[in-house]
Amino acid sequence: MKTVSSLLDDHWYERYKKISKLNFRSSIYDVTNRCNLRCKGCFFFSSGEHEAAAEENDIEKWHAFVEKEMERGVNLAILIGGEPTLCLDRIEAFYKRMPTFCATNGLIKVPRDRFPDMMVGLSLWGTPEDEATLRGKDTFKISSANYAGDPHTYYLYTITPKQLGKTEEIIRKIKDVGLKVHMQLLSNDEGVDGFSWKPEELIAIRDEMDAMLDAYPETVISCKYYHEIITTGQMLGRPFGWLECPSVTIAKDNREPQPKRLINFIRWSSDLQTMHRCCTSETRDCSTCKDGAAHMSWVMVNKRAHMRSTKDFQNWIEVYEMFAKLYQFIPW
Repeated sequence: MKTVSSLLDDHWYERYKKISKLNFRSSIYDVTNRCNLRCKGCFFFSSGEHEAAAEENDIEKWHAFVEKEMERGVNLAILIGGEPTLCLDRIEAFYKRMPTFCATNGLIKVPRDRFPDMMVGLSLWGTPEDEATLRGKDTFKISSANYAGDPHTYYLYTITPKQLGKTEEIIRKIKDVGLKVHMQLLSNDEGVDGFSWKPEELIAIRDEMDAMLDAYPETVISCKYYHEIITTGQMLGRPFGWLECPSVTIAKDNREPQPKRLINFIRWSSDLQTMHRCCTSETRDCSTCKDGAAHMSWVMVNKRAHMRSTKDFQNWIEVYEMFAKLYQFIPW
């Protein structure tokens, strides 16, 4: 039987020890149904999730809800929307109680006197031309002015097929404003012409992502195994999809046999009662999903499967470290 200590040398064992007790218990929360952008490809609006339930407007009910989530064992709140920064009082209900991550388009600056160390992820969908096509405006100019040099902020860079050969231009801009970046791929939920991935484009973008990690290791938060997983949709010979995804709301998970999954994971609507199917779209074809967090979680919950060799287990450690850095459980 292979054990952790039999697979790792002293260096890798020390790295393993730093993450082995983190014990994430995350859930995702729609803070509001409203947004100040309407992006083509946003799963929230394309699947009609913004109409699934009416928002809860009583802030005291938000505080009571977060208390119940803590009792349920949640120790990482991932806030999405709509646009969470439209409702700072709701964000504060989480932030006062547990580690909190806020995903935002960055058009509104989170006041750091109120949220001094909250982790913020800024969405970015590529070049100014791509942003104009998919989001209606170039958000980088505004978001970078709001958050330049912020040590608790990174860009969540969604790469599209249109950006092949252009990623270094984006990474360099992010480096120049003193921020970090994490990369994922667009899932073209609304079928915008020219934004669906072809097999040869996925091969090419994987090489480009690897090259960006090599060239900008202080800026890019990633690892090459993650690039392999998200571009191939394969892990240890298994395809990603409904039968494998770990990020399914527990009350809606009727799969048999049940795969390795996030413990007690729920994605809550902004009425604090309705549950969505998973971390992304209710209507998305899971076999085409390229969500970065779902693929990271897929690796993380399959620790035992990666203990078949030293290299496989080192890959698992690197993905786990990446996730922990992105949610500020360990330093960059």
